[in-house]
This record gives sequence, C-alpha cells and structure tokens, in this order.
Amino acid sequence: MKKEHCIFCQRDAIKIVFENDLAVAFWDIHPVNKGHLLVIPKDHKEDFFDLSDDELLAIKELIFKGKELTDKNFKADGYNIGTNVGKYGGQTVRHCHFHLIPRYIGDDPKPAGGIRKILVKGQELI
Repeated sequence: MKKEHCIFCQRDAIKIVFENDLAVAFWDIHPVNKGHLLVIPKDHKEDFFDLSDDELLAIKELIFKGKELTDKNFKADGYNIGTNVGKYGGQTVRHCHFHLIPRYIGDDPKPAGGIRKILVKGQELI
C-alpha cells in the first residue's frame, strides 16, 4: 500500500495520545478492551521487519507511556503487546502498528495461552 492511501499516514484521521520524534500512539477505533492503544512509526513502514532500531526504541518508549496511562486510568490487570505481519499473520492495515491491549480479570475466562488459543490444536510444529 502506498503512503497516500494509508489511513495511519493521514494524521487528521487519528487522535494522537502521545508522540515522539519517530512514533505516535493513539486509541484503537475498534478496541479489544477499554484502553486499547496503537503505536506506529511516523514514517510509513509496512511491518515490524521494516523498522529501524531507532524506530523500535521510539515505539518502545510510547508503549511504556501507554502502559503508565492505562494503569492510571483503566486499572489494567495485565497486557497483550503485539504486532501482526502480513495477511496470514492477521495484518489488515499495511502500516506497522503495535497493539497495547489492557487485559482485565474476567475478560477471558481462560486467558492462559494468549494467541496460541486460536491455532488448531494438534498441528505438528517444527
């Protein structure tokens, strides 16, 4: 996807919560839980593997600021932090983005295993 067609590159389409020189954080418009933040590089990079070390550090800084904010305002009991890469990794917006998803007691009756729960059990793994 080209930068001019990327929703995350259209800064007027997102409400920025935090930013630094290389990254921005904003609320997910389709949150999994209250307090769900997205953190993206300012430059259009398709996925995690396109990021520079400096961009990774900038994103990490905002993930920590996001955790502090959600701890204070939403009293999260845990977190999921992740990024999807490619169509078969679940990526739907072709601009690298990290999810900071607060988790709460009772939001999943059996939270153990996280993303592993969606995969077919019994598949042979390498």
